[in-house]
Amino acid sequence: MIRHIVFWSFKENANGLTKPEILAKVKHDLEALVGVVPGLLKAEVGIGFNEKGFDACLYSEFSSKEALNGYQVHPEHAKVRDFITEVRTERAVCDYEV
Repeated sequence: MIRHIVFWSFKENANGLTKPEILAKVKHDLEALVGVVPGLLKAEVGIGFNEKGFDACLYSEFSSKEALNGYQVHPEHAKVRDFITEVRTERAVCDYEV
């Protein structure tokens, strides 16, 4: 099993949305990919409350490295990724096998 964890900080306003609206959209859209992207077993987005930390974190599980690679290029994930790229200010990621 592969775990894929991503942290983001977001702009205060972008694409006509406020930060709380951006966070809600990111959470909804990423979690909705379970059952759509083959091999994506779990996706949970947490909204951060630590003022010195990131705004949001994605915790996701994949059946294999191949499934994670497929997720990266899946068209539905690409739509979400493209939106996040437009509205984020920072990103950090860690992938590991368990």
